[in-house]
Amino acid sequence: MEPLVGREQAPARTIRSVIDLHAHVLPGVDDGPASLAESLEILRDAAADGVTRIAATPHVRDDYPTAPETMERLVAELGAAAREAGIALDVLPGGEFDLEFLTHLDDETLRRFGLGGNPALLLLEFPYHGWPLQLRDAVFGLGLRGFSLVLAHPERNAEVQAAPERLRPFVEAGLLVQLTAASVDGRLGSRPQACARTLLDEGLAHLIASDAHAIRCARPS
Repeated sequence: MEPLVGREQAPARTIRSVIDLHAHVLPGVDDGPASLAESLEILRDAAADGVTRIAATPHVRDDYPTAPETMERLVAELGAAAREAGIALDVLPGGEFDLEFLTHLDDETLRRFGLGGNPALLLLEFPYHGWPLQLRDAVFGLGLRGFSLVLAHPERNAEVQAAPERLRPFVEAGLLVQLTAASVDGRLGSRPQACARTLLDEGLAHLIASDAHAIRCARPS
């Protein structure tokens, strides 16, 4: 909320503290930055926009089978490099899980990938095409194992765009929904934007994150 100003005052710029819970910032591990220098540029750009903490969420799936020890090592290395570079931003652990790949991992491994360092919170990747038939079983099964779930960017899926209400039973069961910032502000096109706005209006979305893979998608335009 902008501060109230008198007629004689110049508008003041509000500085916000922002936590970004979905970003691909670890170097050389998935389809995000290829080098440490590129990772630092993403962090520098995010910090300039008010982000103070960012969860590194590398893909954990067949084409990018990130191991927890790899994620943990790179989070520590990137955090140290950011401090050395004077970037005032904390790098937190995490992972973005493919629903099918997830079923092959044990609880200890999942906890190590806990979103933002919360061992009981997992980020699930919603596919861009088709409705994931295993979603209901995954949500129910992981809940029984003690995990809470965040569903990443469903507004970018054509099935959800056609029927956003399909997410309601999952939200009512405790699932959290994360939108991509570039969907909300229209950079990804009119259909993701319209779906994102509908999910927000209907109380079916809870978080907005960058899903940054490079500098150009780290901040709103």
